[in-house]
Amino acid sequence: MKVIAFKRELQGSGASRRLRTSGQTPGIVYGGVEAPVLISLDHNALYHALKKEVFHSSILDLEIDGVSQQVLLRDFQVHAYKQLVLHADFQRVDASQPIHVKVALHFANADVSPAVKLHGATISHVANEIEVACLPGQLPEFITVDLSNIDVGHSLHVADLVLPAGVTAVTHGNNLTIATASVPAGHVAAEAEAAAEADKK
Repeated sequence: MKVIAFKRELQGSGASRRLRTSGQTPGIVYGGVEAPVLISLDHNALYHALKKEVFHSSILDLEIDGVSQQVLLRDFQVHAYKQLVLHADFQRVDASQPIHVKVALHFANADVSPAVKLHGATISHVANEIEVACLPGQLPEFITVDLSNIDVGHSLHVADLVLPAGVTAVTHGNNLTIATASVPAGHVAAEAEAAAEADKK
């Protein structure tokens, strides 16, 4: 994705407020061997880009005054109740240096799993993203979680995920739970009642 930005010279809360009033969002680009650069971005374009999952987990082409560089979105602040992006932070990336990024999880095949198909279970998504390490060129837009084999009472963990080539999960020693399958309490009670009725006959 391409992001257009412009260098800004003025800083401070007053300058930032004037920028926002004029439809711009202040930001910063840092990292690598170059010094941090203060930038401004078109607010509406940034606001709509932030709604896209890919914007948060992709290498972005940030063009500042006509010169492009590869960056990651590292942080952003939004107003507590207004539809207003207050600030955005971007980090330069080096194609030869590994990066750590949080990537969204996309859950698939729950409807064909034994848990749902045979037992009417509910599959709970415990995590919606995981942190990964990889080279910038290997960064996936998302990671698919295959639920086709999950059964009642079982869980899927980070170690169960099939990750793309060159991508490793950053777990800090914890095999985190990704999804669990359980039968709703009411459903269990109904099944027990039906079994009891069958026993009486």
